[in-house]
Amino acid sequence: MSDRMDRDDEDRKEQTPEKKEGDASTTANAGKSDNSEYEDVCFVCRRPESKAGRMFKLPNHICVCDDCMHKTMETVSQFDYQGMLNNPDVQKEMDEFSRKNGFPSISFVNLADLQGDGGIPNKQKIKRKKQKEQGQPALDIRNIPAPHKIKASLDEYVVGQEHAKKVISVAVYNHYKRVATNSMDSIEIEKSNMLMIGPTGCGKTYLVKTLARLLDVPLAIADATSLTEAGYIGDDIESVVSKLLAAADNDVERAEQGIIFIDEIDKIAKKKETHSRDVSGESVQQGMLKLLEGAEVEVPVGANSKNAMVPLATVNTRNILFICGGAFPDLEDIIKERLSKSASIGFGAELKDKYDKDKTILSKVTVEDIRKFGMIPEFIGRLPIIFTLEGLNKEMMVKILKEPKNAILKQYQKLLELDEVRLLFTDEALEAIAEKAMKRDTGARALRSIIEEFMLDIMYEIPKDDNIGTVTITREYIEGTGGPIIDIRSNLIGDASALQ
Repeated sequence: MSDRMDRDDEDRKEQTPEKKEGDASTTANAGKSDNSEYEDVCFVCRRPESKAGRMFKLPNHICVCDDCMHKTMETVSQFDYQGMLNNPDVQKEMDEFSRKNGFPSISFVNLADLQGDGGIPNKQKIKRKKQKEQGQPALDIRNIPAPHKIKASLDEYVVGQEHAKKVISVAVYNHYKRVATNSMDSIEIEKSNMLMIGPTGCGKTYLVKTLARLLDVPLAIADATSLTEAGYIGDDIESVVSKLLAAADNDVERAEQGIIFIDEIDKIAKKKETHSRDVSGESVQQGMLKLLEGAEVEVPVGANSKNAMVPLATVNTRNILFICGGAFPDLEDIIKERLSKSASIGFGAELKDKYDKDKTILSKVTVEDIRKFGMIPEFIGRLPIIFTLEGLNKEMMVKILKEPKNAILKQYQKLLELDEVRLLFTDEALEAIAEKAMKRDTGARALRSIIEEFMLDIMYEIPKDDNIGTVTITREYIEGTGGPIIDIRSNLIGDASALQ
């Protein structure tokens, strides 16, 4: 009896291969090194490894979390799939049933046939959080550009708006000092979110876009017009953080130190005299309160809305700087009404039309004016820095045309240089363009549309004639009383500077 048991044990050892330490088939993390840049995401519930815990690796880089694997095994154990498939009579009946009723052949999914990394696009992969070295801050204060350097860089692209450039330079500098010293000091510095107000076309969005190009920080530009209350068609409030995460290449730690610019913030003001549900006004402001102050929010990776097929990442907004901007139309009337409330009878009375021609009326804005416009007090309180941008005058328009690094005139001159033609503008022509733009009252955006109009014929005719060397735009051509001055290339032979 004992001899037979010994022989059975020996046979069992021969049939069962020894499990080697570190064998990939015996570990849950097989098929992928721990040094991978991205986290694994569960193929079923789409949760990342940092939230779901241990992952089971299946062929072709498919990962399933512990919870989903247990639920799957419990469900499968209730049915005898294997016995059904191994029974030839059952399989024959299934094939016959499919043939008679016109159904396709029934087969079970083979996981090995699924290609790719579990069906997860690259933009939906979540980067692993890097292990921080103890005693080393995430940012070095000495590498952050000083406010005067940030403003000097903005001066190369943005004309005027000296006060706005100074405010935004100091705010960005202080923001990154705050982030860098967060874990180094017992004094916690509060976040200073900003609200910029200015007429349309004065450069609010362009200022922030230029800042994003100059600084090596993740910056997302979102639009408040598409935001709606949770549960309604439109973008959820968390989608602004999702855009920042995408700008940071799905690196959560880097995104938590970024900047978010929410444009058209005045479009979420409270709707006046409405009896319908305000899903894109006051409710959006209330939903953004915790976002502005600092909270942990779950945002979808690589998508605008949460659904079962998109992995979620947790982002803390405590160190994210929010800049809100809007044109706030009709805010001037609210300011004028407040300023002209003083006595209107007697020798010391102020005239009703005293502030009608005041171009700097927006600079006199107060929190009370913004509240009356339709922004709730809790929302305004989370934007402590409020500053305004000036409306553009004629002189600023002329500078915008020719001074910035990527000025509109320089763009057209570059286009014609490719055809070996010089494009020149007289000073009177620039003034005529600025005067036309002032009448349209749409800010710097009018300059582009005006130039597009009178450059159409020139850009159409120049490629026809290879003899054209120089085209000079005059005031008469802008006003429609004359034409441009065209010099033939034969007159410029030997003039080396003509084509520079």
